[in-house]
Order: sequence, then structure tokens, then C-alpha cells
Amino acid sequence: MLIVMQRQTTEAARDDVREWVEARGLRTRSFSVGRETVVACSPPDIEVDRRALQRLPGVARIESSPHPLVARASGPRGSVALGDGVVAGGTELIVAAGPCSVETASGLRDAAWAVRSSGAQLLRGGAFKPRTSPYSFQGLGVDGLRLLAEVRAETGLPVVTEVTDPRLVETVAEHADILQVGARSMQNVPLLRELGLIQRPILLKRGLSASVTEFLLAAEYVMVGGNSNVILCERGIRTFETTTRFTLDLAAVPVLQREAHLPVFVDPSHSAGTRDLVEPLAYAAVAAGADGLLVEVHTAPETAWSDSDQALDPLAFDRMMRGLAGFAAAAGRHLPLPEPTLRREVVG
Repeated sequence: MLIVMQRQTTEAARDDVREWVEARGLRTRSFSVGRETVVACSPPDIEVDRRALQRLPGVARIESSPHPLVARASGPRGSVALGDGVVAGGTELIVAAGPCSVETASGLRDAAWAVRSSGAQLLRGGAFKPRTSPYSFQGLGVDGLRLLAEVRAETGLPVVTEVTDPRLVETVAEHADILQVGARSMQNVPLLRELGLIQRPILLKRGLSASVTEFLLAAEYVMVGGNSNVILCERGIRTFETTTRFTLDLAAVPVLQREAHLPVFVDPSHSAGTRDLVEPLAYAAVAAGADGLLVEVHTAPETAWSDSDQALDPLAFDRMMRGLAGFAAAAGRHLPLPEPTLRREVVG
């Protein structure tokens, strides 16, 4: 439940409202949204006399939501600063690109320069890789984080990488700009709570079989801890269809933007499962209104240690980026691209 206070209300009136609500067993948190003060109340299953609450001095209106901090009603669509001037949720389309997993220093460096030369604003790469099979490559761990930090220093690209364990949050935050919560970890409550205690951008991926409401409640876990820098990422859900790795739920993009005030990214690589589908799915995601994309790019996809089938090579990524510009413009967004001659020198 969200209590929106009248614009000219006093702090004393707000405190009286909080005391009234807390006396009935709810927890409260107040924050400003534009010119309005909002009191968020949780948990949502505790009922109060709303007519009596509405009559309290200073109360403008009451909004109901199972995820009040995430809800669109709590404020206009927001933006999240990602580092080096990159902002998600604005007019610029954000593209994070790089290998699925960090493998070698030279491979990561070459991929980073390639995606940067084609216009990517963020470098993605996994140092910790939770895989379905315990025998699959699990990532380089802390050594991978160090490589990401080194390449960030060389290229200037802010880094997004996955954190898999609450005990690793501080370590990953020391090396990366954006902490990713993978699909398998979307309902890892201890991890979400720990991420709520830091002030770093969190890229939260939708679970393999999660509903939109479950997805938003996962984001609420982070925000209730005090970290409002959350980006939602649709990456495909598990359905009966087998021609793609996952079914990309593009309807989730406008639904999430209707229900929440957070930026929404799309990962076409994981949903496609094969590289020939990544480009059209990326175009469709931008047309659907996505604020950004996560794309897997490897300098030699056939040799990639993980998810080789869905990784683009630098030339294919460059072609996709040039194609994206038109879709971005049609969707009212801007995708800044380097001069074509400069791109060809690096990726050709």
C-alpha cells in the first residue's frame, strides 16, 4: 500500500500518518517522488481501515500494490546511472555486449574493443557462471572479475557481471559497475536482500518460469532494502515451444513499463539459443519499447567455452548495431554509433 501525501503537507502530518499505520502492525518507509511525498506500507496482506486513513490530515490518496516500491504509481518512469555517463531509462538505447563468460585476458580484451567500436556502451561478461550441469565450465571467479576490471580501465566500458552468492556481493561490487542477478537466482531471497543494502545498479533477470508479478516482487526485495537502482531484464521463459531455447515474452516489455517505473532490458541471446535469431529478436525488443539490450559477442564463437551457439561474432554484432539504429529512432530513442570507417577498422 502506498499513501501519497498532499504536496503542501508538513513533516509532522507525515509522521502522524506513519505512526497511525505502524500502530496497526505495518512497517513504513517514506520517500519523495517529484514534488510528492509517499509513505510505503508493508506487508500488503495486513488490512487497515482505509476510510479512517484517508481522513487523516495530509493524505491525498491511497494506492494498492503487492509491490509498492516498484509500482508505477509510486512515481514516473525512472532512470538508473550505470557509470561513465551511461544512463538506462532515458532516450538513449543502451547495449551491453561481450562474451557469455570471461575466458582469457586476450579474448575478453578483443571482444571489448570490438563491441565498443560498434557502439556498445557496456561490457558484459560472466566471471561466475551457474550452469545446469556441475561438469560445465563455471567461470574464472575472482580472476575473471580482475580481468573485467582491467579491460574496463583500458576501454572505458562500464562492466555488468553476475553475482551468484550473497557472500560475493562485496567482492563483485569492487570490480563491476552493475551487478546482474541471473534467471536462476531471481528468487534467491538472501542474495536479493544483500543487494538491497548496496547502492549499485542491479540488473535483475526474469526467472525461467516466473510470472510478471513474481518478477516484480523480486525487484521489490531489492528496493525494500534501500537500493532503488534496479533494471528489469526479460530473457525468455520456459514454455512448450522447442524451436527456440526459451520463448521471448516481448509483451512483458510494455507490461513491465505499465506496472513499474523501472527501466526494462531484453536479452535476445539467451532466449534465441541460436545466433541467427538474435538480430531479429533484438529489433523486435527495441520496437516493443525496451530501454536496452544484453547481447553475447565472442571473437570466435565456435570456440566459446559456454553458449557458443548463440554468440555473435564482431561482424554480425556490427551489422546488428547498424540495423538497430533505425528501430531505435522509430521507437523515439537514440543509439549513438561511431563513424562507419572507424568500426570497419576494428571489426573488419
